[in-house]
Amino acid sequence: MADRETLYGKTPEELAALCGGLGMPRFAARQIARWLYVRHTEDPLLMTDIAAVHRQRLAEAFAPAFSAPERVTESADGTKKYLFRIPGGHFIESAYIPDGERATLCVSSQAGCRMGCKFCATGRQGLQRSLTAAEILNQIVSLPERDKLTNVVFMGMGEPLDNTREVLRALEILTAEWGFGWSPTRITLSTAGVVPELRRFLDATKVHLAVSLHNPFHEERAEIMPVERAWPVAEVAAILREYDFTHQRRVSFEYIVMSGLNDSPRHIRELTRLLNGIKCRINLIRFHKIPDSPYFSPDDAAMIRFRDALTARGIQTTIRASRGEDIQAACGLLSTKGAQ
Repeated sequence: MADRETLYGKTPEELAALCGGLGMPRFAARQIARWLYVRHTEDPLLMTDIAAVHRQRLAEAFAPAFSAPERVTESADGTKKYLFRIPGGHFIESAYIPDGERATLCVSSQAGCRMGCKFCATGRQGLQRSLTAAEILNQIVSLPERDKLTNVVFMGMGEPLDNTREVLRALEILTAEWGFGWSPTRITLSTAGVVPELRRFLDATKVHLAVSLHNPFHEERAEIMPVERAWPVAEVAAILREYDFTHQRRVSFEYIVMSGLNDSPRHIRELTRLLNGIKCRINLIRFHKIPDSPYFSPDDAAMIRFRDALTARGIQTTIRASRGEDIQAACGLLSTKGAQ
């Protein structure tokens, strides 16, 4: 599989180019795309509206992309964590989160992550490699609950904007008429704030954005998120003020609350100043303990006080319920460091 490309993950334009290279009519690209992304069939030999000789050429030239998860772990709250093996001997995890009529899949964009956030198990793992669009989409297509999904969030392992090309390709396939045909409002991408790629993402897509904030003060954020040294969150906020989030597209700020570290009245005041002029929401997330971490989670009363104080200052603020913590599937806990 590592030696041959996959058909899955290619756009119609790319499919048309490869058709030309194989001596096939370029219009076959749309037929192939329909098989791949509407019928979720990647075996060229099953693409019955394509000439048999061309099917054979495709089968010989391209490797399969789909691979089923190797392991599933189920939480007491119904969350499921899936482990996928990818070429190169690496692993990734996805989290399936059912919630009434909603069912959300948290997908990974990289095996590991190089952002190095100190509160995140994936960051401790380091970066093994970035995923291809096919490997990102395989987490959706090969999910046993695929047909139940209502939403996908790029909040799993990795920094999506450290793999912008393949992530944008996956988003295009998910939302295009010739692809999955999903509304962009069903998808959210989370970033720690990779400024050089942020405009590219905002201009190329209409999916929702979530910014991992966690501290509004430059020096304090840099202590727990090295990305702040390269791209201060103040620069991220300045870019976001240039875009319109008053209609369907939304921007939110993820804020992991760590007791005594980022939950004081001065943090509330600075958050209000930093986010002034941006129509947004803050999602408060209780810190989930990872081994040898110096950080602690606040109690419920402290979370509510923090939420209410921000709401009183005019910022829509919610407390995100923790899901899958007992199986290490909650926010910041995904890691395949010990996977076999």
